Amino acid sequence: MAVLPEMGRTPGQVLIVDDDARLAEMVQGYLGAAGFRVQVAPNLTQGRSLLAARSALPDLLILDLMLPDGDGLDFCRQLRQEPHLRGLPVLMLSARGEPLDRVLGLELGADDYLPKPFEPRELLARVKALLRRGQPTQAETLRFGRLEIDLGERSARLGGQPCDLTSHQFELLLVMARNAGRVMSRDQIMDALKGHPLEAFDRSIDVHISRIRAAIEDDPKEPKRVLTVRGAGYVFARKQDGELG
Repeated sequence: MAVLPEMGRTPGQVLIVDDDARLAEMVQGYLGAAGFRVQVAPNLTQGRSLLAARSALPDLLILDLMLPDGDGLDFCRQLRQEPHLRGLPVLMLSARGEPLDRVLGLELGADDYLPKPFEPRELLARVKALLRRGQPTQAETLRFGRLEIDLGERSARLGGQPCDLTSHQFELLLVMARNAGRVMSRDQIMDALKGHPLEAFDRSIDVHISRIRAAIEDDPKEPKRVLTVRGAGYVFARKQDGELG
């Protein structure tokens, strides 16, 4: 769940962890002019310290891939292992724009990836899109056998146990669940994820589907809920766990 008011999150609060002082200052000024409260940490040590203060968690983390005291990918993976940070939206930045870097970032829990250099307006658009997904939605629960998708809490449970999903992975799962029984191509999935530009060539949809399967399938190698339709895309099974009708 991306919004945790009980832990004191202030709407519009962003943490930037980047050692490029000029870029961080530019981003801080641009987002600040758009109404965001922005903190900057030049390294992972200070970033960890700010995130350890549970009474003032940010709404979103902008994380550089390469930092003087560690790797942003490892840091992102560590965040996803912390219960109080698991749902924190992460926008990863990198001067290395290779598709493999983007795939790795998404595999390790980033919600979006933006290569440097970038247009400030694009960064702002992506920040807003990620934060919109973190806003509470109308209370509703979709049920598919033992799988429950709770829109109010923005969480999924399998047999009553929480599924480990990032905010973007939850959004993708929700899109497919709302189209249960319908084969969706990658382009259709990307169109449904409005406001979150993805690139088909970097196979980011496939990466997220793999992570979703790891979270909701009894056996991710033999998926029964999110199925691959060769040459067409993916389909979310309408009937699961032996449901009839």
